[in-house]
Amino acid sequence: MIGQTKYLRRILFFVLLLITAFGITNAQDKEKKVRISPMAEVKQTVGFTDVEIIYSRPGVKGRTIWGALVPYNIVWRAGANEATKFIFSSDVFIEGKKLKAGAYSFFALPGRNEWSLIFNKVADQWGAFEYNESQDAIRIKVKPQKNTPTEWLTFTITKTSEFNAEVTLLWEMLKLEFEVKAPAN
Repeated sequence: MIGQTKYLRRILFFVLLLITAFGITNAQDKEKKVRISPMAEVKQTVGFTDVEIIYSRPGVKGRTIWGALVPYNIVWRAGANEATKFIFSSDVFIEGKKLKAGAYSFFALPGRNEWSLIFNKVADQWGAFEYNESQDAIRIKVKPQKNTPTEWLTFTITKTSEFNAEVTLLWEMLKLEFEVKAPAN
């Protein structure tokens, strides 16, 4: 009987040791890591329409951005990691062009003097690696403006009236703006 008790204690000890080791390994696997380009969300109600932007915020970190990290004339995800996403709860007009309610990936085609901003129907994409121009809902043209230094890519939505807002992209020494107009009913 005493021999069996020692044997059972050893088995119990090894089982507890395995459970503890598995628990530590499992906890390490679930450890969260800080994203180098953190996620951000901006949301604003314009009229009766909710406008939401979900994006990752890369930092300048001493790098040359325009024409280097973000090359000219190549589609860019307008952020980092996943493509930037815009969500509209009802139909809107972007710089006068109608865009149906829904979720869209947002891309930019940077140029030295003019940019094309793109709302693409495939809302969930990683970067611009599988971007397909045939899925574009609308494109608009904007002129880049000089701005004060902005370390982390930032989107803002500023209401300019009850049914209008201005969306602004700020990063490095650059600013892009475009108008969103919501329906009055």
